[in-house]
Amino acid sequence: MPKAIRIHSHGGPEVLKWEDVEVGDPGEGEVRLTLKAAGLNFIDCYQRSGLYPMELPLTLGAEGVGVINRIGPGVTNLSEGQRVAYSGGQIGSYAEERLISASALIPLPDNINDQTAAAMMLKGMTVHMLLFKCYPVQPGDTILVHAAAGGVGNIMCQWANHLGATVIGTVGNEQKAEEAKSNGCHYPINYSNENFADRVQDITTGRGVPVVYDSIGKDTFEKSLDCLESFGAMVTYGNASGPVPAIEPLLLMQKGSVTLSRPTLMNYAADIKRRNKAARDLFDVVGNGHVKIKIGQTFALSDAGRAHQALENRQTTGSTVLLP
Repeated sequence: MPKAIRIHSHGGPEVLKWEDVEVGDPGEGEVRLTLKAAGLNFIDCYQRSGLYPMELPLTLGAEGVGVINRIGPGVTNLSEGQRVAYSGGQIGSYAEERLISASALIPLPDNINDQTAAAMMLKGMTVHMLLFKCYPVQPGDTILVHAAAGGVGNIMCQWANHLGATVIGTVGNEQKAEEAKSNGCHYPINYSNENFADRVQDITTGRGVPVVYDSIGKDTFEKSLDCLESFGAMVTYGNASGPVPAIEPLLLMQKGSVTLSRPTLMNYAADIKRRNKAARDLFDVVGNGHVKIKIGQTFALSDAGRAHQALENRQTTGSTVLLP
């Protein structure tokens, strides 16, 4: 019988249990996958902890790569033995096998291997949403990326650099500053010994940046507003330090008539044409070498608890992959 990581209550990494699961046959419009790799993301921790409450019991995992081993009725665009990937929406990647809707799957090109795909799908699609939808980055823009050495930040620095932007990025230590710099971050700022808002103003000679991409949340939100130019865009898309407190809309006017958005990939990828376009663009920049996917560490899927601890304690760099 296949195994999966399951949670029966919200809490810390200790609630992650490695147990037998009954998978069954695929129903109408479904396929059964043999999972080859799963990506680790902060959203997994939010769902595990209860910050994003979920119906329990639950198998976590927002992105995965697998091989189709069985096709359900009504599925005509996929075949047994085909390599596929998915991100967002239908969670359940922390498993050796699973059922999933065929409509959620994206066929993988041959030049993208399993671990690379698992490391990049959710993060890379998120970066596409941030750079092309939330604030369309233009050549010559100077942008601020928080957690520039993390999984999303690693990809965003490279992709934004490819688009012709100047990238300012925040990191937590000097090792991560070097990591960010090697991935296209022109101005890494170590927030443990520098005030990033003051440094951004120095770099931009007092103008500020047109956009801040912030996955940190509570600890960086207010100072991030101080980094923006007039009518700039504040994009908060994560809560690594905790959720952003409620704010009054008047604050946005006081900070320079700025705008605030809180996007999620699930909304972005709900439009299948847009999702497939984002995937094609991602495969293109990775396949052509413009964006290199760094897998900083791997864990056995059965050891998912230790992986969660490492991510939450900010002890990871690049992407983390769980291997069944």
